[in-house]
Amino acid sequence: MENNDIGVFSKLTNSYSLVAIGGSENFYSVFESELADSIPVIHTSIAGTRIIGRLTAGNRHGLLVPNSTSDQELQHIRNSLPDTVAIQRIEERLSALGNVIACNDYCALVHPDIDRETEEIIADVLKVEVFRQTIAGNVLVGSFCSLSNQGGLVHPKTTIEDQDELSSLLQIPLVAGTVNRGSDLIGGGLVVNDWSAFAGLDTTSTELSVIESIFKLQDTRQSNIVNEMRDSLIDSMTH
Repeated sequence: MENNDIGVFSKLTNSYSLVAIGGSENFYSVFESELADSIPVIHTSIAGTRIIGRLTAGNRHGLLVPNSTSDQELQHIRNSLPDTVAIQRIEERLSALGNVIACNDYCALVHPDIDRETEEIIADVLKVEVFRQTIAGNVLVGSFCSLSNQGGLVHPKTTIEDQDELSSLLQIPLVAGTVNRGSDLIGGGLVVNDWSAFAGLDTTSTELSVIESIFKLQDTRQSNIVNEMRDSLIDSMTH
């Protein structure tokens, strides 16, 4: 189960990553081996729970945590974050911040009903422009998309018009797609920054090639992705 819900149990930005404590060793070791050389991998809980990816929102500049975060958790994260990263606890009744905020280092999409004060804190701490939006009619923008500074993956039912509108707001290319073999809960099945992405275990090679292409992660592995994609396309046509 949790191997698919990677975005539920982790958070990834360009300057730090968070992973839930108490998960499988395997889960962390993947993060550690891919990321530890370039950014801190911080093991933590939020409000005593492991669903840290759904409760927090953050980028290279800052990290927002819900009011229910304990002083001890806050202190531990603050001590582990790079000095340049601000952390702030916020009073927001929509407390699953990861579900109601989707952001990269420049922009944030937020739930249309988020508090005005929260909107100001997001702009201030994360140093982003904030847009109140829905994705394919869903107010939980953080659940139905994943963004980096290179691109974004959005809910499969997002219309071309909406994709274009969001794309010009965010100034990055967007593509509609899925993770975990057809799941539209993109935020729950994918975490991404500007050089790496981690997707749920059930994510298919076709889904992965869409992810690698929109987030511009191909570089050296381009040739085998193309072959893999061709194989899976042929596969899907013959079945």
